[in-house]
Amino acid sequence: MRVYFSVITIIFAFFVSPVSAQQHVLSQARDAYMADLVSKIKASTVSVGTYSFKDIPMIQFRGTGFAIGDGSRIVTNHHVVQGIKEKKRMFHLRIFHKNLPGKGVKAVLVAEDPFHDLAILEMAGKLAPLPMAAEGTLKEGHQVAFTGFPIGFVLGLNATTHTGIVSAIAPVMLPSPHGSLIKGEMIKYLEHPWDIIQLDAVAFPGNSGSPVYRISTGQVVGVINKVFVKGKKEYVLKEPTGITYAVPVSFVRKLNRSIIPAEK
Repeated sequence: MRVYFSVITIIFAFFVSPVSAQQHVLSQARDAYMADLVSKIKASTVSVGTYSFKDIPMIQFRGTGFAIGDGSRIVTNHHVVQGIKEKKRMFHLRIFHKNLPGKGVKAVLVAEDPFHDLAILEMAGKLAPLPMAAEGTLKEGHQVAFTGFPIGFVLGLNATTHTGIVSAIAPVMLPSPHGSLIKGEMIKYLEHPWDIIQLDAVAFPGNSGSPVYRISTGQVVGVINKVFVKGKKEYVLKEPTGITYAVPVSFVRKLNRSIIPAEK
């Protein structure tokens, strides 16, 4: 009987061991791929904020952005820049990254799209640009990640990455069962609807402007939006949800094409 069980054990180990070894190799390969991808994304992801020796603290982070084009253009949310604009602080606008000077580099606003809450900045420096996915390639269920600077100044200039899936692609606004809840500003989003990306990963203040990218390709598919979309998508709710939204990258492409090249 002991001989019988020993033979069975040997046969079982013969067939199972190669499978386990193969799974281990695949797991290591996935880990190595993800580590390399995150490293590349972080090299192109920046913090958007201000610098002034009169401020306390002198450096203030307002949101996240990422490089596109030739590496000098930075995509972020419009509301990130608008807050600086309203305080008449655009002269102090800076882009921060570990590969840039500690005080950041100056940047100017070259294009804005308040309707989709997007802005493009031009900075006095260059980083490796991120590739943008073609329109219509993103599907519900795709695995994605986003990298940015949550909680801003509290965590410092340390980009963090969150992973998840595309849980839904849905209209930015739906008609309210109670018409009185619809404010004048929101009507235009019902008249000119567009789809937003809903994720099952949690974003935090400071993540606004973070690139959302497919894990399988490394291509950017959207821009994290922590404030603007929630005010439209969840306007009928008394308490906001923890759902994270992103603006499709197709609107970034359109805005980038609208920029007239500077004369040389």
